[in-house]
Amino acid sequence: MKVSLTNPHTRQIKHAKIGFSWTTLFFAFIPALFRGDMKWFFIQLVCFALSLDLSSLIFAFIYNKLYINSLLEKGYVPADKHSAKILSHKGYIVPN
Repeated sequence: MKVSLTNPHTRQIKHAKIGFSWTTLFFAFIPALFRGDMKWFFIQLVCFALSLDLSSLIFAFIYNKLYINSLLEKGYVPADKHSAKILSHKGYIVPN
């Protein structure tokens, strides 16, 4: 399931998946780098080095949620009603 988030100031749109992150499971910290999420890239990189890849399994369950929450904290809002409904249903945002 995907949602679209837009920055109201720059009109930049980002798409994010909800749920388990298969890309994080298989490629560890690389998806965060490609998404431009430098904070979580470095956190995952350090955890990866310290845990010998065990952290990839843990981050696979939580990374998509962390990414969406960080976008919402930066001011991104749902780009459409479908995304707003999904984010509301999953508890990311409070419905109006």
